[in-house]
Amino acid sequence: MNCNCNCPMTAVVSGLAALAYLLGAIPNGFLIAKAKGIDIRKVGSGNIGATNVYRSVSKTLGILTFALDAVKGAVPALVFPVLVTHCSNAPAPTWLPLLFGGLAIVGHTWPVYLKFKGGKGVATSAGALIGIAPGATGIGVLCWFVALVGTRYMSVASIVAAIAVPAAGWWLYRGQGIALPVALTLLGALIIWRHKGNIERLMKGAENRFEFKKKTE
Repeated sequence: MNCNCNCPMTAVVSGLAALAYLLGAIPNGFLIAKAKGIDIRKVGSGNIGATNVYRSVSKTLGILTFALDAVKGAVPALVFPVLVTHCSNAPAPTWLPLLFGGLAIVGHTWPVYLKFKGGKGVATSAGALIGIAPGATGIGVLCWFVALVGTRYMSVASIVAAIAVPAAGWWLYRGQGIALPVALTLLGALIIWRHKGNIERLMKGAENRFEFKKKTE
């Protein structure tokens, strides 16, 4: 059911694009840790993402951070295109989930609220990709889980998923043009680049393994 406001599509898209970035930029890990009296940027790896919250604050809050970061990627990719259709009374372009989801990931990675120093984008990317490329996302999640269980390195699992999703994208969506596979490839490259510090620690044998049985606080 349309809202019959007949807003210009360009204005609606522009407004929601800005909102997608601002939503993605919400530093959930920082805020959750701050509520416990901890500056997550000064403990553990210094990253504001779910893994550092899991290790440095508590298992439960780390999982909560991951879920919230995924939601802030999923909402722009899944909901915002629907809002465009409703507010402009015209079909939303098929590339809007990619635009809105991508901006949420950019927001998480370079958040204006924290002087553009954010997380690595894994959870937010996973949420956005549910709306952008669900088939490739499912394959990526499976590869991520197998790699995490097999190595107990969260960084390795994230890098494996960053490779698996674009590879699956080229396989699943090649008949729909190259825009989506290319976008998935660029996203995967961004995630791998954001893990450059982890890669250096892995090469030195200094990377911390993921502890599944970490006690909650």
